[in-house]
Amino acid sequence: MKIEGNIEFHVVEQVPGRVVSEMPIQPGVKNPYGVVNAGAILWFADVTATILVLGSSSLPTEGMAGFPLAITLNANFVSNQKEGTFRAVASFVKKGKRVNVVRTIVYGKSDRLIADVTTNHVAAK
Repeated sequence: MKIEGNIEFHVVEQVPGRVVSEMPIQPGVKNPYGVVNAGAILWFADVTATILVLGSSSLPTEGMAGFPLAITLNANFVSNQKEGTFRAVASFVKKGKRVNVVRTIVYGKSDRLIADVTTNHVAAK
């Protein structure tokens, strides 16, 4: 059995302390029920949070020193949808020297709450 998917999103706002991204809902991110797979929502939130921690000065590259590695992740999925766009808003709960805590809220159509995700990140060596 071959299973494929295509996940992509765009950063639409990046300012100190906040990143906003938008992800179109495409066939490759949907589960058999026709709504977005929880893993795709989680990936979207986690990568948006990672971009926030990296800051505007760096783009992620493979094997880079100091990459903000997620060490814990807590996700609450409260809704879903079949079409349209999701918007993720990531902001710092705590910006620390060693550990950064980020809360990312994923919204759907009409600002409907889809997921509330909190991640803790440390700089990978």
